[in-house]
Amino acid sequence: MEKMFLRVTDVMEILGVSDSYAYKLIRKLNKEMQEMGFQTIQGRIDTKFFYEHFYQTKDYERRDA
Repeated sequence: MEKMFLRVTDVMEILGVSDSYAYKLIRKLNKEMQEMGFQTIQGRIDTKFFYEHFYQTKDYERRDA
């Protein structure tokens, strides 16, 4: 089952960045989501939103088990 939200450790692993930079990216993306009217969770980012912004893919879908 795919995760609905990515945590800092997930972002670090996917992008190969430090924890401080991963936190910075998550804050930036969460701010963008808030400006669009979405609720966010501090320290986590929606998986689909993340992949859309870093890999420009709109066809990423969560697989619910």
